[in-house]
Amino acid sequence: MKMKVAALVFVLMSGLMDTSAQKTIDIPNPSIDMQGYLRIAAEAAKHREKRRLTEEDFIKMSKRTGVIVLDARSKQKYDELHIKGAVNLSFPDITVESLAALLPDKNATILIYCNNNFVNAEDAFPRKMAAASLNLSTYISLYTYRYRSVYELGPLLDVKTTKLDLVTPIQVSASTTAN
Repeated sequence: MKMKVAALVFVLMSGLMDTSAQKTIDIPNPSIDMQGYLRIAAEAAKHREKRRLTEEDFIKMSKRTGVIVLDARSKQKYDELHIKGAVNLSFPDITVESLAALLPDKNATILIYCNNNFVNAEDAFPRKMAAASLNLSTYISLYTYRYRSVYELGPLLDVKTTKLDLVTPIQVSASTTAN
């Protein structure tokens, strides 16, 4: 009797499982290309291997004429604390048009950093899972849009001891009006 009940429960549970989640469903959309993304992400990963910078190298490069420090965090997080001189283009707002307006020269040197580069400022730099780091998404996105002179801040830095000049908009506007 117990075997019959167990068999019946198994049959009923099997019937309740949604097998459609296991099937590949082809829903055409020429504006979404997973295979293209994965291909470009693999290219970008290879390209990125030699473009991760130490704190010292990031600082040196950021002082060169024409170099752009890009902060792709939300405007709210950028406004809380960011690297002095960085421009903000929130990752969801990276589009053909916004990049053309902010970064028209695809050969310009662009330095990127993200939440996962800093500790001890969890409000401004909330941690993401390592595989979901904004640096990775931003690097792949810029590479996809054909920017090839992109460099990434590599280390995890303490905001209290970093040599990078971190500021808030209030500090920026106060130093601007003082000059």
